[in-house]
Amino acid sequence: MTQASQSVSVPPVSSSNPPARSERSPGVKLVIAVLIAVALMVPLLMIYGLLWDRQQQAETAQASIGQGWGGQQTIAGPVIVIPYRATETTTVTENGKDVTRTMNTIRNLYLSPQANTADVVIKPEKRKKAIYETVVYESQISGSADFVLPADIARFGVAREALMLDRAEVRLGVSDARGLVDGNSVAVNGTPLALQPGKGLLSTGNSGTFAFVDWSAAAPLKVDYKIGVRGLGDFKLIPRGVDTRWTVKSSWPNPSFGGDFLPAKRSVTASGFTATYAVPNLALGQAQVLTGDLSPPVTSNYGPRDAYVDAVAVSAPSDGSAGEASGGTAKAVAISLIEPVDLYSQVDRAIKYGFLFIGFTFVAFLMFDIIAGARVAPAEYLLTGIALVLFFVLLLAFAEVIGFTFAYMLASAAIIGLLAFYSAAVLKSWKRARFLAAMLVGLYALLYVLLNLEAYSLLIGSVLMFFALAGVMYMTRSIDWSGLGKKDEALPAV
Repeated sequence: MTQASQSVSVPPVSSSNPPARSERSPGVKLVIAVLIAVALMVPLLMIYGLLWDRQQQAETAQASIGQGWGGQQTIAGPVIVIPYRATETTTVTENGKDVTRTMNTIRNLYLSPQANTADVVIKPEKRKKAIYETVVYESQISGSADFVLPADIARFGVAREALMLDRAEVRLGVSDARGLVDGNSVAVNGTPLALQPGKGLLSTGNSGTFAFVDWSAAAPLKVDYKIGVRGLGDFKLIPRGVDTRWTVKSSWPNPSFGGDFLPAKRSVTASGFTATYAVPNLALGQAQVLTGDLSPPVTSNYGPRDAYVDAVAVSAPSDGSAGEASGGTAKAVAISLIEPVDLYSQVDRAIKYGFLFIGFTFVAFLMFDIIAGARVAPAEYLLTGIALVLFFVLLLAFAEVIGFTFAYMLASAAIIGLLAFYSAAVLKSWKRARFLAAMLVGLYALLYVLLNLEAYSLLIGSVLMFFALAGVMYMTRSIDWSGLGKKDEALPAV
């Protein structure tokens, strides 16, 4: 065999063949994946804006329902208002001299009951406008109040002979009088009185109803009253008197109790709730006799439902009677008929975990890329991230129509199916695609658990991130991030 026959001829490389694409280092791939993930925060923030806009539209629709039904209701009273004569002395300066003038005026004395007991029944009802739904209610209040004119009335700065008892009024405050229904009545010592519109109490925005009563004999009065009112949002009661006791019943199974006083006893079941309130005047910090009415309660203490507060209830009356609000600030109890799941708050919390989905999916792609050799282009990272962001848009859109739970199942199934088929083509393997789909199923299931276990969401999320980081660190412990990610091997001799 000749030397020439043993030589191996190497064909020349054709200039028409394209050169092989240079392999990026694992470090460069990681930087690209991180940059694309950060860029996807922009559409996530845009979804926040979309969520806020849809929530505003829902609140607008709920407010429009309240326009014809009745807004948030605050009930106060009954209170007996007695005009009395008073002398007012003022000093003015005229021609450089102080001149004292005395004038007779008529003011109001506000007498709270000695005891006030009432049974309240709240009947909830769901109303819809377009795709938006809200809970409205009709409440029926049946109560009895006992009034006694204090023998030491002079201690309050009002002479007994100055009282105009023949012009006394029994007042009931209702913050939104549009919600009053038929069948309201007031009786004094068994005698029915004709209810008149207006002249409520300042604590309810000077809105409500009243009846004239001649109390010239100054004997104890027993006032029996029935008030039916429709409303939306919170239902509030303002205690007035030495001893106030209410029993509130409703068929709504998801109440929220708030305000300045919580129920002394309460029972909440799937068929409704019963709450009993007992408020003494020592807890109220208010005298039984006031020479000025109470101003509206501070609503900021009652929670998110105060978005439904009717502007009338917190604004000054137009008749100038705001000057009588010198008796202090009213206290109130609040009961909200809340929805079991507020879909907008659920979607809001879900969006906050959006980066978790993007991060886990990108890490899976990165591991397949630098360990298994499946090349993933930046465009494929971007399209996958956009699909993950689209989940939250689908969730919001479906939740407004079919509810949060079914919307979550439908949106997650759609995105998992889409990414499973797409990753099979990107990763060149159905086995890898099934792994990615299983990971997404686990992530979406975990997120649903986090949304329903709000108290433990931070704990579960942080533990999950710890184990995920530990797994990635373990799988990449031998990666040369600055090189090509593979150990050099000796080439066989030719």
